[in-house]
Amino acid sequence: MRPKIKIPSGLSIYLLLISFLLISSSHLSRAEANEAKEIRVIASFYPVYLIAKNVARGVPGVSLQSLTPALTGCLHDYAVTTSDMKRLADAQVFIANGAGMESFLDKIVTRYTNLKIIQLSEGIPLIKGEGNAGVNPHVWVSISNAMIQVKNLAKAMEKFDPAHKEIYEKNAADYIARLEILRQKMHSELAPYKGRAIVTFHEAFPYFAREFGLKIAAVVEREPGSGPGAKELADTIELIKNNGIPALFSEPQYPASAAQAIANETGAKVYVLDPAVTGPDDYDAYINIMENNLKTLKEALR
Repeated sequence: MRPKIKIPSGLSIYLLLISFLLISSSHLSRAEANEAKEIRVIASFYPVYLIAKNVARGVPGVSLQSLTPALTGCLHDYAVTTSDMKRLADAQVFIANGAGMESFLDKIVTRYTNLKIIQLSEGIPLIKGEGNAGVNPHVWVSISNAMIQVKNLAKAMEKFDPAHKEIYEKNAADYIARLEILRQKMHSELAPYKGRAIVTFHEAFPYFAREFGLKIAAVVEREPGSGPGAKELADTIELIKNNGIPALFSEPQYPASAAQAIANETGAKVYVLDPAVTGPDDYDAYINIMENNLKTLKEALR
């Protein structure tokens, strides 16, 4: 005997349809909510922004801004503005270089207790600053350190936004692979100049010098805009003459007047090394800047 098949009544079909639509609507609402979720990320300044730009590349829902304009340069004595604080109030993540670069960081930590703070310099061996300056914060100028900073950011973002862990991992691995190619090239091509002395006009290059075996014989203008005194200029001129140092290195972000004055007295030539604190909004900007620094060093030290 065949079992009887119960055909749903019109009311039953209607109720089933309503239930299906409600369930579907619920799933769609959750999916739309996930898609609409935005993570607003603010980087403190240009080199940190470039790292974040590469690590967060193509991650759904992540918006990235730099707290300071790309022409600001290093954050020496930078004071956050009312506009800065308003933007931070709407952010979920603030990425800092750390190591004392952001002198205003304590103010942000105190004011915005729910803001996730990521300091990229954690785990990097720091170099002591001159005098009472504490530590030198210019860690990113070393390519090896920049690679550590990429890893630090990727790990922090993976924990904060686990839904997109695989994207952060891939982005970090891709960027580190490009940085590794650059690092090997620079180590190979700068190897003949290990131990050579250079004179710089801002304390941005100790980590760079440590990585490539260069010696910073003098730093004339330790804080940008401070201007070297007469004795400092005289001592540097004597040092260059006594040691036959052929090149002085200024930076594109600051006037080269002191460097030129010393060059006029010593016959040394002025070149430009870029600490990558200003530049274009481009994924490969840091790599391109370091490539140009390599060309400059090879020309200056040959």
